[in-house]
Amino acid sequence: MAETLQAPITVSFDYTRSTGPVLGAFLGGLRDRVVLGGRTSDGRVVVPPPEFDPATHEQVSELVPVAAEGEVVSWTWVPEPVAAQPLDRPFAWVLVRLDGADSTFLHALDVASADDVETGMRVRVRWADERAGAITDIACFEPSHAPPVEEVAQQPSRNQGAGGEPVTGVVTPVALDYTYAASPEESAFYRALADGRVVGQRCPVCRKVYVPPRGACPVDGVPTTEEVELPDTGTVTTFCIVNVPFLGQRIQPPYVSAYVLLDGADIAFLHLIQGIPADEVRMGLRVRAVWRPREEWSTTIENISHFEPTSEPDADYATIEGHL
Repeated sequence: MAETLQAPITVSFDYTRSTGPVLGAFLGGLRDRVVLGGRTSDGRVVVPPPEFDPATHEQVSELVPVAAEGEVVSWTWVPEPVAAQPLDRPFAWVLVRLDGADSTFLHALDVASADDVETGMRVRVRWADERAGAITDIACFEPSHAPPVEEVAQQPSRNQGAGGEPVTGVVTPVALDYTYAASPEESAFYRALADGRVVGQRCPVCRKVYVPPRGACPVDGVPTTEEVELPDTGTVTTFCIVNVPFLGQRIQPPYVSAYVLLDGADIAFLHLIQGIPADEVRMGLRVRAVWRPREEWSTTIENISHFEPTSEPDADYATIEGHL
């Protein structure tokens, strides 16, 4: 049996959010090397400041500067950091109670080994060289032997970081990296695409043909072992016109994403429809695959660039009503 295919996959996007007056002031403070906490109705100072008081549910309005130094309350060691973590070498995640605060604050601690971390040790903020009003303005914490800051509680409250403007919005990149392992049936499907062919599998009981193949019939629960080669023509069953632009979009809106029922198949699969104005795409439209140049082929569905209309009349609704 041929080896199954695997491929690295990255799903990523930039998450954009408005900060509001409380978190905006907190992030503005970090930009100016000031750590702000929020005073709640019970007198506690919480870092980072909550937007709303947990007891009264009122918006937190009093922001209090606390020290950039404190005590480790608990910790865990990270022997093998992964991408996008604060440090590219072994480090500790620590919960730090900053002087003047009543809650703990999670961040990284830069030490040489786990033997250098202990509960109760004194640490201080290591500020980033370039700050932009983000949590990463704190590069990490580092051990400190300086005495605690006694005068913090007497500092005046303020609603902006060090007199600067609060941050109104942040953009946070979010990514998930994983390795996708195709099943033997999917691997055969992708290898066929590398040869310019489309293959599915037929259920020996109900005789339905599934493309891409699933390995087992969802109706009868039996293996689908009979391979069936299909033409690259089919019919649009349902579709969506994409009008909204988004980050990373490779096609200029409007464009159409549609389910195409290949001739001889019993399940439709999703692909792009081009070669026709978006507002002229319709259910029953007959389409044909447009393949990329052969030198660009690999074991991927992207060997088919898109589908475009044929010159055939639209298919009768009765031929697709069971596939919607």
